[in-house]
Amino acid sequence: MYKPLPLMLALVAGLAHARAFELEAPGQPPVIVHDEQATMRLAADMLGRDVERVSGLVPARTTRLADCPRRCIVVGTADSPLVRDAARALGVDLAPLAGQSERYLRVAGADPRGRALLLVAGADRRGAVYGVVDVARELGVSAWEWWADVAPAHVDRPVVDGALRVSPAPSVAYRGIFINDEDWGLQPWAAKTFDPAGDIGPTTYARVFELLWRLKANLIWPAMHESTKPFYAIPDNAQVADDYAIVVGTSHAEPMMRNNVGEWKKDFGPFNWFTNRDRLLDYWRGRIEAVKGTETVTSLGLRGVHDSAMEGAASLEQARDTLQDVFRAQRAMLSRARNKPAERIPQIFTMYKEVLDYWNLGLAVPADVTLVWPDDNYGYLAQLGTDKERRRPGGAGIYYHVSYWGRPHDYLWLGTTHPSLIRDQLERAWTMDARRLWVLNVGDIKPAEYLVQYFLDAAFDAGVLRQDPARHLEAWAAAQFGQEHGREAAAILREYYRLAWERRPEFMGWSQTEPTRPVRTTAYVRTGGDEAERRLADYRALVARAEALAARMPAPLRDAWFELVLYPVRSAANLNTRILKLDLAAEYARQQRPSSNLYVSQARAAQAALVADAAAYNALHGGKWAGIMDVNPRRLPVFAEPEYPAWSASARRGCGIVYPAPFSVDGDRLTLTTGRPSTRTVTLVSYGGQDVSWSVRFARGVRADADEGMLDAANGHERRIALRYDGSAAPAPALSLQCGDKRLDVHLKTEGKASAGVPGERERAVVLRAGTADSARGWTLLPGLGTSGMAMRARLDQVPDAPLTYRFATTSDGDALLRLVAVPEHPLTAGDGVRFAVSLDGGVPAVIDTATAGRSERWKEDVLSNMAVRTWRAGRLEPGMHTLTVRALDPGVVLDRIDVLLDGAPDYYGMPPLD
Repeated sequence: MYKPLPLMLALVAGLAHARAFELEAPGQPPVIVHDEQATMRLAADMLGRDVERVSGLVPARTTRLADCPRRCIVVGTADSPLVRDAARALGVDLAPLAGQSERYLRVAGADPRGRALLLVAGADRRGAVYGVVDVARELGVSAWEWWADVAPAHVDRPVVDGALRVSPAPSVAYRGIFINDEDWGLQPWAAKTFDPAGDIGPTTYARVFELLWRLKANLIWPAMHESTKPFYAIPDNAQVADDYAIVVGTSHAEPMMRNNVGEWKKDFGPFNWFTNRDRLLDYWRGRIEAVKGTETVTSLGLRGVHDSAMEGAASLEQARDTLQDVFRAQRAMLSRARNKPAERIPQIFTMYKEVLDYWNLGLAVPADVTLVWPDDNYGYLAQLGTDKERRRPGGAGIYYHVSYWGRPHDYLWLGTTHPSLIRDQLERAWTMDARRLWVLNVGDIKPAEYLVQYFLDAAFDAGVLRQDPARHLEAWAAAQFGQEHGREAAAILREYYRLAWERRPEFMGWSQTEPTRPVRTTAYVRTGGDEAERRLADYRALVARAEALAARMPAPLRDAWFELVLYPVRSAANLNTRILKLDLAAEYARQQRPSSNLYVSQARAAQAALVADAAAYNALHGGKWAGIMDVNPRRLPVFAEPEYPAWSASARRGCGIVYPAPFSVDGDRLTLTTGRPSTRTVTLVSYGGQDVSWSVRFARGVRADADEGMLDAANGHERRIALRYDGSAAPAPALSLQCGDKRLDVHLKTEGKASAGVPGERERAVVLRAGTADSARGWTLLPGLGTSGMAMRARLDQVPDAPLTYRFATTSDGDALLRLVAVPEHPLTAGDGVRFAVSLDGGVPAVIDTATAGRSERWKEDVLSNMAVRTWRAGRLEPGMHTLTVRALDPGVVLDRIDVLLDGAPDYYGMPPLD
């Protein structure tokens, strides 16, 4: 990240600077010397705590260099006498910082008195702070040392690099978070556990702002729900923000630094520009005058009192035209209060929900105002700027969610947005010049810690976006849990995000809200249950990995492991288990299988585990986090404890085999493709619930994952048996199972022959993952993204000339349905679409359009599944080799996979199994 400044720019000739700076001589900590201003005092205090946590020794703090006898860390801004004196003593030229913002110079050396000095000189307050943050990072202190209890490793004699460096400028000018939907986490925790103000007050915000420091962010949109007192209504909140050099803004729903929900009183009259204009102006003026001496980014515009459309406007066109008058009044007010032209005052206009419609109807926004493009609340940017819009002097930014309250369904509980999606969206913003302001809706901050870090790391250094997010995640995990655990920790989180991509835990009820609807049976059981069983097995394996690593984690890091990994992994697994086990219990009862009541008891246990883990979270660290975790935010049906049915035993008796979809009765065959190794699963059942032993007889070319066992109450008198076919040309025609005194044969049939190097047929389906294309010129692989984990994105700057090309083989014939699965992006700009042209075997291309309108039912299904599924009936397909091409018709479209489904293929919810 950092590049040393050329020596000729910063060093006095002949002066030697230390390559390393020891923070402590034996038993003697350094002295931290800092500017007298509050920000530098807070930075020195933070660094002192960090040194103490790492080494156990407490550095002294002073504002006078003369008070430091031997080893000094000097922290301040380049224009302060303290820093200028230290720079002269070291022979360092501070000129590289002149006129810069949020940058620092750092160097170590000896002064003429023989003292060892580490100088951290900021171009401004935040620059000096970021210099201190980088010292802390070199000491091994995580940004999440307080917010997730990540204990740094002990070091007896900590050392940092003393070579000269000048930090780069941040990539995005304003980078920060929006605390939102805080009703079930941050607010009750602050009010009841942490903050003397009895709310999200100055003690809480001091911790939030220190976190922003450690993440090199500079902007806050404060919490603003009815459950929380307005930011400016609590004494000292604004002063704490200024002390921490944090820029304060307000959300899309709060123009002119006001919190309408908490501050607009009923006796003020209607929040209506048409009928109550003067009262609105007085209301805004009071706040603008009060904050004129602080750093702010002012939101312009007018919506309803809280996140609703403009009151009194009879049409979109009237609202659009009214905003011109509103802008003029707001900007004149700002100019008078600050005694400078409005063009020199930071202002934004966020085009959220219906406001984007105003813009697309020709709304004129003053050219110096920053346009903030929002996502659709589910992680997909709704629109970005055209060439003309990108030339505006005010620039553009984005407002992005990793937590959301609203329709079609909330996701307030766990942080599950896939980092690869965040990368894709931030790359879009960066490429389309939305680079001035990036704000992330973080909900309660916890448990979205990693997502917050990834977003803000990329905002500070857009170079992060050039690498696979998996590399960033692995480096982050190593920084939290140590190099020896980092790789496995990152792998666990990648699997956690992969499973949540297909369906977030909060969406597993297949319900919606606003209006709130009851839960219903998931699509995972529509093929008979095998897909649900595979998902449950994946979660079980993931939990086992997370718990195994927990057992090896050093004691000081166990709370952090629980907060950052084990709790979200286990909770996601338990909610999936509770829901899917009940769905499977009902399905298996219809199949007269005896396991239904066992599955019900397992669902009940999963619910109890959800509650117990939330209680454990709230008890962590001696009760530090009491009230932060609620397993039932907003009390939606998906979180409610369900009824637990009891199923009567079937009259059926004896052993039987249940085949996976599309087979569901005894006596069917498993169809295999010669030369293609694959795995099939059958379930051995003791109907009626009799305890019996079972065993597998050897069969040529096929092996079972277990050779023998018991069917008893512990496993619901069932055993799923995975059969692995080795691809041999002549496997046995059947594999025999002995169940009690009954012999059962699993009949095997080979059909066709696999073609080397190309995808082939399985269960009358061929899956073409986007990233496996033979030709992909003009397309970018997005590792980890999509159900396939290897989505392909068309160029953002222009439509690529070349298509994606796929070769595949079928071994049977039948009518073919092509199911194209795209990542549900929106048009890149107002002039684009989201279209593909698909051609099979050189035939006439079919145009597939994945665009959606507003909050349509199709959009809701797309974002709840992270799949834009569109189909094309391609006609009859003969056995043999085939070629499929997919051409982008619009820039930035993202293809996940294509399923070629012959008639009779099972209708999986997610990606069909590949082997």
